[in-house]
Amino acid sequence: MASDNALFENGCALVVGASGGIGAKVAEILAQDGADLALVYNRNEARAKSVADRVASKASCHKADVTDPKAVARLIVKVLAEHQRIHTVVWAAGPLVEQYALADTPDEDWQRAFAVETHGLFATVKAILPHMREHGGGSIVHLGSAGHLRWPPRDGLSVVPKAANESLIKGIAWEEGQHSIRANSVLVGVIDAGMFHELMTKGAFPEGWEAETKKMLSIKRWGRPEEIGYAVSWLASSRAAYVTGQQINVSGGFGL
Repeated sequence: MASDNALFENGCALVVGASGGIGAKVAEILAQDGADLALVYNRNEARAKSVADRVASKASCHKADVTDPKAVARLIVKVLAEHQRIHTVVWAAGPLVEQYALADTPDEDWQRAFAVETHGLFATVKAILPHMREHGGGSIVHLGSAGHLRWPPRDGLSVVPKAANESLIKGIAWEEGQHSIRANSVLVGVIDAGMFHELMTKGAFPEGWEAETKKMLSIKRWGRPEEIGYAVSWLASSRAAYVTGQQINVSGGFGL
């Protein structure tokens, strides 16, 4: 067992999407707060390994295609063989969110978004729940979207699958609380990292988008990835032991 003042039990935090700009920083913050890590990536092995190399805690790297439930089940078995316990699952996975109006969204992009974000989360949760029940509980933290509070034009490939996940998170919180399993979401605003940089480089946002978006923020800047990490780590930790089924909006006031 962990010491009385530890934020996390023995075992690891499973960070799915740990090679992304936000996921990588979330993993680093969890490690700073005392969690060992199992870092899950799909393509960017080098990025995941660089995170593992930077942190002082024990960290392992695992490749997995979360659209394949059998691959997810194998992932959980492998992580448990190395860490013995998974006390936290952080869901930070997702494909690059191309910017389309809903009417113009290609069917294959729509299906891919749900396959990764929604079906992938469900497969991961389904695979981990028996273990968490057996070991006295755990925490699931989903990275959602501040777009649930105010529709962001052309961002449906992110907001809609994540909205489905919000219902799933609340269902987990309700059904699994009796097993001391908690589930919460961090609603992510515009964060100066990862996917946002890729979209900016591609010219995905129309002229004037930055100025118009900042008008909708109370805090007139983009968020930093570590600010998402702080919220995730708190929700995952013993400090939030009586918090479940909730959303923390880390977006500079977007949606007010």
